[in-house]
Amino acid sequence: MGSATIFFWLQLPNVSKSYRTALTITGIVTLIDTYHHIRIFSFWSEAFVVASKDGGDSAVQLTGAPFNDGYRYVDWLLTVPLLLIELILVMKLPQQETVSLSWKLGLASALMVALGYPGEIQEDLSVRWFWWCLSMLPFCYVVFTLAVGLAESTSKQPSLAAASLVSAARYLTVLSWCTYPFVYMVKSVGLAGPAATMYEQVGYSIADVMAKAVFSVLIWAIASEKSAVEESGKLLPNWVLGCSLLVKRLY
Repeated sequence: MGSATIFFWLQLPNVSKSYRTALTITGIVTLIDTYHHIRIFSFWSEAFVVASKDGGDSAVQLTGAPFNDGYRYVDWLLTVPLLLIELILVMKLPQQETVSLSWKLGLASALMVALGYPGEIQEDLSVRWFWWCLSMLPFCYVVFTLAVGLAESTSKQPSLAAASLVSAARYLTVLSWCTYPFVYMVKSVGLAGPAATMYEQVGYSIADVMAKAVFSVLIWAIASEKSAVEESGKLLPNWVLGCSLLVKRLY
């Protein structure tokens, strides 16, 4: 994640000014995630230890120190809305639509995370399921918007390559996000103790890499492709641009 931040910020001069805000936010997201994963690792090392008894098989054991998973939810509360906003920004929609979608998706995703945390820290399965169901309401809204609501805007991207990259970013987000509700349910299907926590943390970490690092690479690719298209358009004679606009209006 830290390497991704450095890469994205080094690429800022290579994209058009229109997309630098999106790429800057991309670097901020991976930077925030880097910090929080370091903190999560520190808590993990303090809370669990791998030990064997009398030379037998090794097993994960509790040390007695608490494992604070709150950092992951703080991370999501900060980064998930930013991830959606950077996608909207790099799509370069009309200003009113950009502002509207950024607010709607940003607030819905923040609400989703906020509703999930109370259930995460509960041992009572009925309470976990209650908060899981509440969290799924804004989750479904965001996923529907990504999968269906942005389809028309995607088709209006300036090149086929840009449209394909935007589609890939949308569907990668949907796919990676769909892993989170299932990982959340690990402790609701009979698993408990260090093993359940281990499966949960591995699942969340894999999903985070897909939803942030891989997704952010696609954001950079979209910005690069659209910058190249716009730059090539500026080099064309005015009469070519005029004919191109006329053809688009006719068809």
